[in-house]
Amino acid sequence: MLTFETINELTLKVTCAGTGVIFTKAGAFIAGESPEGKNYKFEKVLFGPQNSIGQALIGSIMRRVTGENLPLMKVSMNGDSVTYFANKGQHIVIYHLEIGETISVESENILAFTQDCDYNVRFIGVGVLSQKGLATSTLTGRGREAYVAVLSDGNPIVLSNVSSRSTISVDPDAVICWIGNGHCDPRVTLDVSWKTFIRQTSGESYQFEWNGNAGVTVVLQPSERQSGLNVSMD
Repeated sequence: MLTFETINELTLKVTCAGTGVIFTKAGAFIAGESPEGKNYKFEKVLFGPQNSIGQALIGSIMRRVTGENLPLMKVSMNGDSVTYFANKGQHIVIYHLEIGETISVESENILAFTQDCDYNVRFIGVGVLSQKGLATSTLTGRGREAYVAVLSDGNPIVLSNVSSRSTISVDPDAVICWIGNGHCDPRVTLDVSWKTFIRQTSGESYQFEWNGNAGVTVVLQPSERQSGLNVSMD
């Protein structure tokens, strides 16, 4: 049995009772303890966390082509233990996926996930607009221990329209992930005119938008990636 929890918002604590397997960002381990000697080991993931070598190889090619490549390590736990993981002092958000529930997350924001998550890469077709917009990594719950830990530059902001059914509009370069049933991908809205070419814009020329029918939860970080869109004329 595996459980995820955070320590001081900056460290992931993984408690294993019995045996278990997780996948983490390579090099994220910082400490561990086990009552009867070290009973966990680390292994570099060459292609991907998929069960079959064919799927893993295809997944590896897709990640490299789309820029969603993520260096992973496999942590195998054979007995009771507690291990700790972190990445450059970034804040950590944990999500426990229901069976069939999907989280779409930028690969650079993935810290760790359990073996009860199906990992994939999916095109959403807006890469010309954002550094990380062409494709997104997805994790779908397929078991009771489907935990995901994601990273945020600063304290994250969570928006949800599951109850309110309101429209959510966000800057793609601040998005960490979004969660919903099925593929609840955003719509892209543009505000590009002649002013864009003379650098007379608001700085918010494109946005991700989910309408009230999406039933989505969006997690944002209070910092932005450098945009892939730089259209101007001096």
